[in-house]
Amino acid sequence: MKPTTYAIVDIETTGTNPKEDRIIQFGCVLVENGRIVSQFATDVNPNRVVSKQIQSLTGLSNSRVQKAPYFEDIALTIYNLLAETTFVAHNIYFDYTFLNHELVRCGVPELTIPGIDTVELAQIFLPTETSFRLGDLADSFGLAHENPHQADSDAKVTAELFLTIEAHMKRLPLITMEQIGKLSALTGMNTGEYIEQVTDSMRKDSMPLSETLQVVDGLALRKKEVPLFSEIHYGEHSFPRKKTGKQKIFQEKLAYRKEQSRLMNQVFDHFSKENTGKNLMVEAATGMGKTIGYLFPLSYLATPENPAIISTVSLLLQEQILSKDIPLLNHVLEQPIQATVVKSQRHYLDLQRFKATLAQPAEQKQYALYQMKVLVWLTQTKTGDFDELHMTSLNHLFWQEVRHRGIASLSEKKSFYREDFLRHLYQKIDQSNFLIVNHAFLVQESSRETPLLPKSEYLLIDEAHHLPEIAEKISDHKFDSIQFKKRSQQSMEPNQLFAQLRTLFSKEEKVHRLINLYQQEIEELVEEQLDFFQELYAILPTKQTQASEEEQVVFKEQLDALSIEGERAIERLSLLYRELLSLQEQLAEVLEPAQTRLASKERSTLTQFFLLFDSIKQQAQTVTIWLTNWENQLVHWVVPSKNKEDGTLHIHDFHAALLPKTTWYKRYKKIMYMGGTLKIGADKTYFAQRLGLPETPLKVIPNPYDYGNQARVYVPAEGISIAEATQHEYTQYLATTIQELAAQENRSILVLFTSHDVLQRVYYALHESFLNQGRELLAQGITGSREKVLKRFLLSDNSLLFGADSFWEGIDLPGDVLQIVMVTRLPFDNPKRPLVRARNEFLQAEGVNPFYQESVPRAALKVRQALGRLIRTETDKGVLIILDRRFLTAKYSRRLQNALPKKLPIKELTMKEMLTDIQQFLRKTKE
Repeated sequence: MKPTTYAIVDIETTGTNPKEDRIIQFGCVLVENGRIVSQFATDVNPNRVVSKQIQSLTGLSNSRVQKAPYFEDIALTIYNLLAETTFVAHNIYFDYTFLNHELVRCGVPELTIPGIDTVELAQIFLPTETSFRLGDLADSFGLAHENPHQADSDAKVTAELFLTIEAHMKRLPLITMEQIGKLSALTGMNTGEYIEQVTDSMRKDSMPLSETLQVVDGLALRKKEVPLFSEIHYGEHSFPRKKTGKQKIFQEKLAYRKEQSRLMNQVFDHFSKENTGKNLMVEAATGMGKTIGYLFPLSYLATPENPAIISTVSLLLQEQILSKDIPLLNHVLEQPIQATVVKSQRHYLDLQRFKATLAQPAEQKQYALYQMKVLVWLTQTKTGDFDELHMTSLNHLFWQEVRHRGIASLSEKKSFYREDFLRHLYQKIDQSNFLIVNHAFLVQESSRETPLLPKSEYLLIDEAHHLPEIAEKISDHKFDSIQFKKRSQQSMEPNQLFAQLRTLFSKEEKVHRLINLYQQEIEELVEEQLDFFQELYAILPTKQTQASEEEQVVFKEQLDALSIEGERAIERLSLLYRELLSLQEQLAEVLEPAQTRLASKERSTLTQFFLLFDSIKQQAQTVTIWLTNWENQLVHWVVPSKNKEDGTLHIHDFHAALLPKTTWYKRYKKIMYMGGTLKIGADKTYFAQRLGLPETPLKVIPNPYDYGNQARVYVPAEGISIAEATQHEYTQYLATTIQELAAQENRSILVLFTSHDVLQRVYYALHESFLNQGRELLAQGITGSREKVLKRFLLSDNSLLFGADSFWEGIDLPGDVLQIVMVTRLPFDNPKRPLVRARNEFLQAEGVNPFYQESVPRAALKVRQALGRLIRTETDKGVLIILDRRFLTAKYSRRLQNALPKKLPIKELTMKEMLTDIQQFLRKTKE
């Protein structure tokens, strides 16, 4: 295929079904020799009404398209325009198919010209992009996209994207393009032929390999360096406590802030003075520059031999510290910070395993797309960290095959040993004076045989209020016998896992025997689990309500009442797990070395077998703990299957957040816990007690915000009684209130829910109405992932976002993006949930009032964090609307109100008065 003309096409339609829907706009841009040579676009009369949704999306009104020609009038013109070109589109499968259907309907021959998909090209050659939507790619590369969802604009930006991708392709090493060419046969339509064509042109005009790259065993890789840490000894290097000293260092590059300066001194004193205790909690408001506030003083103390360990709540914040805050600070520091983000091994690519996947041609398209993506990424990445690829999921078999399994799995004899990404990470750690981790990584140090973090005098835990919850979540164990039974049965079917393994190792008698024995043990395990669950349900009381029937807490006294058959089932389960784990060790010893010599499909079979090993090991640990460990802080519960033959075992450790019980706590001489919400009203001990550190002092850095002028809290005077309202009444109340607010305020609104079920019902009650208005309604779990809906919300200026759980905190939305937050219900945990119920019983046994000392503080904290979505700088203004009247009327209402800033106005108004007041307050913001 050697085309001279590419026709970049986009169509807009009345819907997605070519049998029923019609084209309303056609756009085409012709590209020759790497440049746009001509454009053609026309509206099309569909001879039917265009829905309000499509009008809002495209901006094409019924009156406009009614003046346009029918497709019958221009079908031949379009056919002739596209003849002898190569058809290019962003998601070609839609445009090409729909257009052909319309051409045939109008008596014109269907297109048989070759086609290229820019979505697939982008996925391969732009591997680190966060989104492959046309608009997002246009934003990323600065391509003008004046009228999204209009065919002429979309076609033009697709043409520019096509040329951008081609330029990226031609800058790649020839060896990489040739490898991609071998894999590209599985791409859509003629995309693979286009890749081969570009590769041919590169062979004729071969370029030398970039100095930033090297070729190792046939793979082009980005060169990596480990910069040596050099301590700067000249000049004065003492921490500046006073304003003048800080300003001298900051110059004009960093602004001096009074509160931030106080925080810096507090951090330095805690970590440098011997007479301070091990632990200190510091509350510092979000937006005051607390990250710089702790990085700056620690830079005067930390060395590679004694590094500062910074733990934050998420991978995103880890990267933000590394890519934003530290570079900013290094502009003013005489002794620059040398930092490394540390993650667990599963985040990194194993080069040797990846190279092995290229040995045989892939059989599945998605597998090949991932291989090509990684080949391009290897010319860019220095870390091999999968997070650079912004994948929504790494569950595909490919990622499981190439994921790193630790330093112990490497061989010095292999070609990629010196270039291994995990080895490179550990080399960087040795030369870094700052190590940045997240709370989950830190908590998991307790379960690692060998700690991955060094001992140190300095550990700072940022966003510390998340630590108890994450610690308990990490400690959770769960085993689902239904899923295991299905997986086991499937693996034993003809031509499935065990049959494939027997074929693969048919000539190796020992391996063949071990595989057969392993399968028999799994069959027995599934049978024994059925017996155990039947015996377990026989001793549990039958509940009346469906909710309690679904989830039941189990106590040791109940398990002790098992029949003799039940006790034998437990003994048999324990024996089977020991035997299976022993067999796994024997099998791994003989199968691990076989991986590198196997073909792609055979290697995939072996990978699935090893994943089964991991599953059995985890299952054995969970079931053993569930059956044998009955310490007071552990809660056991079971979720029965409908037929009461299977179930899911759960176990939760209420002491998991008690730091003195962890193995990593004693490895750090001084620890500081920092966050924006570490006290609740006058109570300064809540978090310290949650972490098992009741004597820990709490220092509060004064809040720089003027809440009296910057914020308002509103509670409707005629609000509904949530406890007494029916499900329908409550849904209608929320929908009506949201609609009235949105009708007045044409700006972004965040609506926070405590229930996903309520969120969904309100969304479906409103989404069509908002769609007809051309206003985007985003909803967690409905319109996309958390990251996706947040990104779209940030790019919009008047959309609504419905969120639950994680949206109450930890999202950074600048003041001009968000000025209205609505809380639909006070965020109390559902007391009927088994875990909440069990925790309340546990707290009562410990002499703690679960409602007033746990539930109310947690709810108050969440309300305060909701307010934190609004006020994050000294210039922000915003309103918090609480639709739950218990905030004013309940016995505990004063405790909730006291958790908010003292000078924050709380107004109880009718809906009409509230809307008027909000309008006046936010109008002042603009003025």
